[in-house]
Amino acid sequence: MEKTLMIIKPDAVAAGRIGDVLARAEREGFAITGLCMLLLSKEQAEAFYSVHRERPFFAPLVKYMSSGPVVVGRLERENAVEHWRKVIGSTDPLKADPGTIRRMFGASIEANAVHGSDSPQNGEIETEFFFA
Repeated sequence: MEKTLMIIKPDAVAAGRIGDVLARAEREGFAITGLCMLLLSKEQAEAFYSVHRERPFFAPLVKYMSSGPVVVGRLERENAVEHWRKVIGSTDPLKADPGTIRRMFGASIEANAVHGSDSPQNGEIETEFFFA
């Protein structure tokens, strides 16, 4: 069974979309095997997004991800990473396919409602970050 990490980001939490995202995950056949709400510290956000440390969007991303509560979930199913990425859609909500989570609930490239692991290897690493 493959794992992927889901983060319902501060914009979607503030907009009351937690239930919508979780219900969609279940409808898509994911088992939610870990779930918590937390407020990421700046240090936690920096550690989680450390692969992007040299990118120009790193500091704004860290600030945004530590700006309000997030809901973190470990999702499992066959082909979890690829399927979740299809469900959430493109990073840019304006370019995301109709019916995807980011198209429905995302406001911008940064405030795009949800995170999903980008590879099975990162699915393992990212879920261990929050659910060791």
